[in-house]
Amino acid sequence: MLPQETPRPGPALVVLMGLQGAGKTSFARARLLDTHVHVSKDHFSRRAKNKDARQERLVAEALAAGRSVVVDNTNPTALVRAPLVALGRVHGALLIGYCFDAPVDECLERNRARQGAACVPDVAIFATAKRFEVPSFAEGFDELHAVRLVTGAGFEVTAWMEPR
Repeated sequence: MLPQETPRPGPALVVLMGLQGAGKTSFARARLLDTHVHVSKDHFSRRAKNKDARQERLVAEALAAGRSVVVDNTNPTALVRAPLVALGRVHGALLIGYCFDAPVDECLERNRARQGAACVPDVAIFATAKRFEVPSFAEGFDELHAVRLVTGAGFEVTAWMEPR
């Protein structure tokens, strides 16, 4: 947010971005679920059709009701994030992005400790890493933060620094 701007009244739309196993859901549980509606495609049936449309509908409904939302998916590219940013703008929400900085090897290790459907094939993590685009304020975010999972100490959140 620029210094001369005043915070928007009303809801916030938080977009989490990062590889599977980077700590996104743990972060959401620890920091956001008391105050935000949690929307994650992981909660949709594996056979559900058009998960993007369902996600957008759930986000729009919550924002229209004045509730803040956290979208907990990999959200790896600007193209994937664009509909969320647009929804946030339509509803006058504060747009906040958290980008999770986690090396592939750490994500693979954490993923292997998961149980059941939460454990994804290694190839999914490699594929997300290959296409991942770091976010930018140019996408329309009001705030961006970098997040790093610190073993035994929770999360380290820092202000986003745009790449040069």
